[in-house]
Amino acid sequence: MVQEDNPQDGAAARLHQLAEYFREHPVEGPVEGHSASRSAPAPLSLATLDHIQASVNEVIAHTRGANPEAGPAPSRADAVYDWCREHTEHADETVQQRRDTIEYRQYLEHALRAGDKLVIRKQRCPECRTWGLMWQRDMQAALCTNTDCVDNDGFSHTFTLARLAHEHVTARTKIRQARTT
Repeated sequence: MVQEDNPQDGAAARLHQLAEYFREHPVEGPVEGHSASRSAPAPLSLATLDHIQASVNEVIAHTRGANPEAGPAPSRADAVYDWCREHTEHADETVQQRRDTIEYRQYLEHALRAGDKLVIRKQRCPECRTWGLMWQRDMQAALCTNTDCVDNDGFSHTFTLARLAHEHVTARTKIRQARTT
């Protein structure tokens, strides 16, 4: 779970849980993300493996973009977040905020992939600031359930995980800055 003082810990923990779960629970038959052919199914969700690899690649690309001298990335997927923070700790504020936003968005993605839809309920709506968000899988977006929180056409506001992560990281940054002044 995300710690209030260091939200990046949650991304590594969720990625580790995701990787471990799919290693320990082999697939028994054709399911979403697996081959439906007559051959034996893959021992774990190929879509989840793709998700893990894409997450790691994104963090590595961000780190190398900020610090080309970062050295080799760790072999353990969940260790990539610590490696990224270590090699971007002296980068400018924009790079660090982007890093934190990527990590928090990935935390949300990892939680949703593991079936934890409640992680979205713990986010404030960026428009009305209430706690009425629900995950809409078909739209791949969070939907505000506050009936007063609608756009000009009367439709409920929806938000990407990237937007929720940006809002969360920005709010945390403002709180930290207020504490130090």
